[in-house]
Amino acid sequence: MTPEPTAEIIARALRIKLLCLDVDGVMTDGRIVFDSDGAESKFFHVQDGSGIRYAQRAGLTVAFVTGRESPVVGRRAEELGVSLLYQKVKQKLPVVEELLSRLGLTFEETLCMGDDLPDFPVMRRAGLAVAPANAVQEIKEVAHLVTDRSGGHGAVREMIDWLLKTNGTWQGIMERYLK
Repeated sequence: MTPEPTAEIIARALRIKLLCLDVDGVMTDGRIVFDSDGAESKFFHVQDGSGIRYAQRAGLTVAFVTGRESPVVGRRAEELGVSLLYQKVKQKLPVVEELLSRLGLTFEETLCMGDDLPDFPVMRRAGLAVAPANAVQEIKEVAHLVTDRSGGHGAVREMIDWLLKTNGTWQGIMERYLK
């Protein structure tokens, strides 16, 4: 991750309770594939899904907030146990503000990961803003951290591994595999 996390970034990470993730370009590589019958496909990285499960086991809440609507995204959210799914969101900030109010959380307790301009308003308010390597420059500039990996290629997992190691919950995740 770049830049090297400072004491301030680590302090921000220790407050995180909610992961608010964009989908296209973050959970996927941003490609949208339609077959000749019009069926849509997206490519998700299995390690990102594992990371989301680890984050949930560590007590973090996960939400997907995306500008497009897709049954594929609904299926992936269901598969991962992500019940906070917001699709076809044209303005993400009001949706995230309402979500935080409902959950009794603050922006300081929220990590937002996005890759393009619709994510900008939420990312600049987030306690911790993370961009995948493939994000547009404006998003990288507002992000506290940028992953080495691109969206759809393990960027979410990279971020979650770093967060859980930073907040001290990683060893608890590992214990189940060390038996």
